[in-house]
Amino acid sequence: MKRRFGAALGALPLLFLAPAYAQEPATATLTVKVEDVSPKGGDMRVALYTEATWDDDKSTPVIDGVVPAVTPETTIVLRNIAPGTYGLKAFQDYNRNGEFDFTALHLPEEKYGFSNDARPFFSDPGFDRAKFTLHAGENTITIHMQ
Repeated sequence: MKRRFGAALGALPLLFLAPAYAQEPATATLTVKVEDVSPKGGDMRVALYTEATWDDDKSTPVIDGVVPAVTPETTIVLRNIAPGTYGLKAFQDYNRNGEFDFTALHLPEEKYGFSNDARPFFSDPGFDRAKFTLHAGENTITIHMQ
């Protein structure tokens, strides 16, 4: 009897710790280093999307961030993100109007970039070309503006 009680008692502290770990959600922090930033200034805007929302221009990103654009590299930190698979879109908003501007010929007027440095071909690159895995804890990606 003492043996069983002792064995159960030895596992008791683990039972008290298990719920504490289960209740803490694992979140991620993503540091985005944006290189080849134009000296034109403005804001650097980044937005994180899931596969389901990637192609919808009107969808709300999982999280986004805006900081003043700094040449030649701007860093943006996004916090408290659920780990998973995402794609990132970025653009340098020269005139700070919150929109990605195009010329009359529908060519980009502002610099832009995607995770994995995926290149567009007449439209945004597909999610499979831009996707990356975000793990719990600290994560860093680098994108180059086009």
